[in-house]
Amino acid sequence: MRTLEILDKLISFPTISRQPNRELLDYVCALLEPAGAGLELVESGDGTRANLFATIGPQDRPGVVLSGHTDVVPAAGQDWSRDPFRMHRENGRCYGRGTADMKGFVAAAIAAAVQAGQRDLQTPLHLALSYDEEIGCVGVRSLIDALEKRPLCPALCIVGEPTGMRIASGHKGKVALQACCTGRSGHSALAPKALNALHLGAEFIGVLQQEQDRLAREGAQDPAYDIPCSTVHAGVMRGGTALNIVPDRCEIDFEIRNLAMDDAGAILGNIRSAAARALARHQAAFPEADIAITEVNRYPGLDTPAGDPVVRLLAEITGAHAEPVKVAFGTEGGLFRNHLGISTAICGPGHMDQGHKPDEYIKDSQLAACDRMLARLTDRLEQGL
Repeated sequence: MRTLEILDKLISFPTISRQPNRELLDYVCALLEPAGAGLELVESGDGTRANLFATIGPQDRPGVVLSGHTDVVPAAGQDWSRDPFRMHRENGRCYGRGTADMKGFVAAAIAAAVQAGQRDLQTPLHLALSYDEEIGCVGVRSLIDALEKRPLCPALCIVGEPTGMRIASGHKGKVALQACCTGRSGHSALAPKALNALHLGAEFIGVLQQEQDRLAREGAQDPAYDIPCSTVHAGVMRGGTALNIVPDRCEIDFEIRNLAMDDAGAILGNIRSAAARALARHQAAFPEADIAITEVNRYPGLDTPAGDPVVRLLAEITGAHAEPVKVAFGTEGGLFRNHLGISTAICGPGHMDQGHKPDEYIKDSQLAACDRMLARLTDRLEQGL
């Protein structure tokens, strides 16, 4: 199967986020160029990474984008039973870093594009491969900007993140933030005369917990999600240098994942207000006390109506007519839809439960189902959407 051959090669490129992906893209371009693809690279600032936008078929009409990312999460520190960057097949499974998330779909999309090059497409097929998706959909933004400047944008976008080949119409948005808590340093023997920034950070985490409780209790609800409300989460806390020094600085990395009907700005406003009230209790004695919150990154959610053209197309080419699901993880789909107005949904092989883990795998049957879907898509594009 051509998809398996391509996947085997893709896994051999250790394209961990922030690491170069140019060798992988060179390999992809070498496959697509003989198929007559138009190829455009949108590079990172340092030139070590790039997005690839490839087009098979006519250039003068809107087409269908198959979107995937080339980066993977690290394998270091995980207990793998085999080389994570060498594909291993066993019992109907393909093992290797990125097999599920999401080089399996990327391999199938490349194979479909190569085959589409032998067809007389009336509607173009586009392939969008990005970098640094795993660290907040960072790389694709320059590709989005480039597409926005074109006279014609694609009409539909299929993001091939692993959904078990179910159609997914939505995911939450995300805002990544950092809170810097400032106290007053001192000797630990005189701790009450200082303001411990770690203690102040703990109060701030309490503020986050209170906002999470409020969202669960009275915030918007969408039962299509495993967690039906917006969420607030503290992931990293840094501070202190020695046990006998009261620290004067503490940093907390936290995030908001918001439903489409919830305003992340309003949630952050609640957090800022509660943090200000917590500070007020300290500032009379310690006027330098502060909790400064800065935004690190964000990407929009996706909330595609069930009747959208891309959902109808996916139902046709997958044969799945069940109600679309919504996924817990974020994707680049919200950027395609919200920034470019492209009808976008998620559908890809494998399951995220297998992603980001040691001995990550994807089943052969999932790849075969994806190949069938993309073959039907090519048939549709030959007829013209």
